[in-house]
Amino acid sequence: MSISLSQWSRGALAVAVSAGWAVSAQAELPAQQQEQAPGWFRMMVGEYEVTALYDGHTAIDTSLLKGMEQEEILRHLDALFIDAESGMQTAVNAFLIHTGENLVLVDAGSAACFGPSLGQVESNLRASGYSPEDVDTVLMTHLHPDHVCGLANEEGEAVYPNAELRASQADADFWLDEERAAAAPEANQPFFTMAQDAVAPYQEADRFNPFTAGDEVLMGIVAQDTHGHTAGHSSFMLNSDDDAMLVWGDVVHSYGVQFADPTVAIEFDSDPEQAIRTREEVLESAVEDKHWVAGAHMPFPGIGHIVKDEEGYRWLPIEFGPVATDE
Repeated sequence: MSISLSQWSRGALAVAVSAGWAVSAQAELPAQQQEQAPGWFRMMVGEYEVTALYDGHTAIDTSLLKGMEQEEILRHLDALFIDAESGMQTAVNAFLIHTGENLVLVDAGSAACFGPSLGQVESNLRASGYSPEDVDTVLMTHLHPDHVCGLANEEGEAVYPNAELRASQADADFWLDEERAAAAPEANQPFFTMAQDAVAPYQEADRFNPFTAGDEVLMGIVAQDTHGHTAGHSSFMLNSDDDAMLVWGDVVHSYGVQFADPTVAIEFDSDPEQAIRTREEVLESAVEDKHWVAGAHMPFPGIGHIVKDEEGYRWLPIEFGPVATDE
């Protein structure tokens, strides 16, 4: 087979042009963006719209987990490909609930209290289509700073200016007591100060209203006593139609360890033995009732189901998908 000069020229030109295009395309490739999408996730619980809001992440040293040898802790984490060399990456989540009559925020995140890897609840709430002014109720699982600092801005003003703030009476009695704060060990006093500063603008506006366990804080939302992590730690059970979800706050901090062995406590528990009893009861109830769970420190979006397995319990996270409605 013979190839004419014109055919060769056209072929060479095509190769050259193609190579040029490749070089040009490669030269115009943009830099890696290295940013995530806004951190929000939406689902329906019956007629209630639930939006998970990502506050960010922090790292927890495995030595803070109590009741299991470090070697065994690392074995559990390694089995789940959880890198704990520089601390366990631990999410901080809040949850926004639209009942049709109320817009309710459960926990407010950490704002600037713990550095730049946290403090994104407000921005992600806006990204999800709402504004802080839309929120009419803020429910606190407890008054630790990674949940409460996001209530107020740097000027000490309420981030949620139209919201009634509600926390358990037991937690309010503990963290908002100035005499108790003054008598606390020096290392613990900042935790009292952060809680008091965050709640202050709501108290001053007469919009702070504590609840007790068993109260139906809003229609279809009942406060449950899950104390142990703090004196008044509470969870919130949502019931709508035939669906249900427990927003459980800090019942679990390390899913890689505490599902396998619920008797592992964490340094931050005010009453470790009670926190263990609470965790065991809550996990067993979630298995039996098959309701949704939303956890403040579960991997974002922090929503899933609990099942039993050979070793203990197992977390089944929700899958990303469209928001299912009856419309």
